[in-house]
Amino acid sequence: MQIDRRQVLTPASECGLRREKWPSVTGWLLGFLLALGGGQAVCAAPIADEVLSAIVTIHAEVPASARTARFLGTERDGSGVVIDTEGHILTIGYLIIEASSVEIMLNGSRRVQATVVGNDYRTGFGLLRATEPLNVTPMSLGQSSQLAEQTELLVVSDSTPASIRPTLVTSRREFAGSWEYLLEDAIFTAPPHPRYAGAALIGAEGKLLGIGSLLVNNVLPGRQALTGNMFIPVDRLKPILEDLIRKGRTAASPRPWLGLFTEEFRDKLIIMSVLPGGPAEQAEVHANDLVLKVAGNPIKGQADFYRKIWALGDAGADIPLTLLQGTEIKEIVVRSSDRESYFRTAPAPKKPDKEKTLQST
Repeated sequence: MQIDRRQVLTPASECGLRREKWPSVTGWLLGFLLALGGGQAVCAAPIADEVLSAIVTIHAEVPASARTARFLGTERDGSGVVIDTEGHILTIGYLIIEASSVEIMLNGSRRVQATVVGNDYRTGFGLLRATEPLNVTPMSLGQSSQLAEQTELLVVSDSTPASIRPTLVTSRREFAGSWEYLLEDAIFTAPPHPRYAGAALIGAEGKLLGIGSLLVNNVLPGRQALTGNMFIPVDRLKPILEDLIRKGRTAASPRPWLGLFTEEFRDKLIIMSVLPGGPAEQAEVHANDLVLKVAGNPIKGQADFYRKIWALGDAGADIPLTLLQGTEIKEIVVRSSDRESYFRTAPAPKKPDKEKTLQST
């Protein structure tokens, strides 16, 4: 059965009739139609100029020697959102991990250098800081916990009108990623935005509700495959933002990390690859191994696998795995590590203490 796009698109005939759904966003810029095709939006809703100006594009350069270079590339492009008057920019972490230089572009032309402040591997957020004043109105953080299915939103990837796409929340549910990642309350939307990495998910009040992470093909669980995007809810940022700004990481103890990629297949969990020099490789875990148990307990899929690992302690804990390697069942203990210590990320320069600066002058 083919899914009717009208189930996940705002009809063009309604574009000019829905302004009452955006009552607190003033200074409307847009109200235009886009051609329907390839899963693109039928129409784009209007959005305030000051909201649009807070969205920047990001270009990061990464050394060829970086551990992430072989699967994320040495040049990465995406988006970010200015969230305060100090020049902090929220984005998706994989754009900036191990970056040697980062440049942002505002209003389609102005270029400013930025430094990496931190990455949070639990949520997937990355944080930058501009090296000079941006002179834009920061975007306020909304409440993603209140975001229900069927809610109409906008996805915006830069400060130009052409990047604005309407979207619909198709589901709120758990997401397990192959890279030892678990997000309990991910936001799934459709139709997809083609430039989703770090894109802003914006609600009716013009507030930020999520940051774009992935293009996925299962935004409608239990139904025919439908392509869309996965967003990280902005509520996940609020408890950790101060620590990210001050320390570059959260105060929470780092979870055990094995350095492997997995995939579920017919209720089985297969190790697709292991990172060179990572804990799993050092313990002689191999690609194509089948994971049967963690610490003697059978596992039920990716999410259960991660939870059982993380329940064994903090980073550095020994993780007993029962694996099927070829035709042999093997018991292997992996000495876990802190994921952050594996990646070659240079810390950002610390901001000068204002009080000490005043005293010195």
